[in-house]
Amino acid sequence: MYSIIKSILFKFDAEKVHHFTFQLIKSTYKQEWVRKLIIKNYSFKSNLLSKQLMGLDFPNPVGLAAGFDKDAKLYKELSAFGFGFIEIGTLTPKPQEGNPKPRLFRLPKDEAIINRMGFNNGGVDEAVERLKNRPKGIIVGGNIGKNKVTPNDSAMDDYTYCFKALYDYVDYFVVNVSSPNTPNLRDLQEKEPLTNLLKGLQVLNQQQIQPKPILLKIAPDLTNTQLDDIIEIVKATRINGVIATNTTIDRSELKTSTSKIEAIGAGGVSGKPLTKRSTEVIRYLKTESKNSFIVIGVGGIQTGRDAIEKLQAGADLLQIYSGFIYGGPGTVKRINKEIANYFKNTANA
Repeated sequence: MYSIIKSILFKFDAEKVHHFTFQLIKSTYKQEWVRKLIIKNYSFKSNLLSKQLMGLDFPNPVGLAAGFDKDAKLYKELSAFGFGFIEIGTLTPKPQEGNPKPRLFRLPKDEAIINRMGFNNGGVDEAVERLKNRPKGIIVGGNIGKNKVTPNDSAMDDYTYCFKALYDYVDYFVVNVSSPNTPNLRDLQEKEPLTNLLKGLQVLNQQQIQPKPILLKIAPDLTNTQLDDIIEIVKATRINGVIATNTTIDRSELKTSTSKIEAIGAGGVSGKPLTKRSTEVIRYLKTESKNSFIVIGVGGIQTGRDAIEKLQAGADLLQIYSGFIYGGPGTVKRINKEIANYFKNTANA
């Protein structure tokens, strides 16, 4: 059924379809019978899937990656589709339009997406108002960034603002310095500025009665030397871990015609072409750090097999985005069932 719906939706502009789908889910979910139907059809529960990490009880390891629900408009509804946790954002202090449209493109031949959204969001304060009514039992992460007009030497101010605004309303934080769609943002991944940024946030975090977990989202395009720096930075700043990985600027794995890719232009690639590289980064971080911090694996998880490979590489939790778009509303359930079977077979081996 979803393949038919997808073939129709894919005929229209990707961003317009995204907003249309949001409105459709939001309006229909208000009806109790629809809520019950969604939960019944798309949730999968198993004791094999639950996991406690960072002081949080995750019902299953498959979360929704940042970028899908930027403004916390649909986190309650999306949780009904079986996600173990929802990450909102990336949020910035001030609202911003993002990059000019069109800026979101599907690559069906690759089961991939190219985006250059540019941190479009309504601002952190607007999202906070929606989070104030968060139901119990939904784990929400807050992905934070800086405004485009904020110079890198003032980035700490933006991240601090977002941290303070969200502190009472999210369960963990993600520091995003790895999006390729905000000019010069990736420069903050360099060792000195990144260390200073994370140390500053940790000082602020430790001043709270109950500090929140902090994770760093990194790009898949880092070299092993740069990944070694990331390992050192995580240890030096004592943050909880890393989300590996964001979108890639590498186009070498794409099957879509060069002419179409050139016509699309700049943007980060997510989806199936990222599967191998993101898994490599996860394995490298876990191996070289001697499993000393948490890694959430994201990038090209389309199937249960993809998810299991990332768990085998060392991922503690997982996130999907493109896989949800290409696989449809049953994706999370299918992946969780395969993971549960894998855990069961491993335990009995």
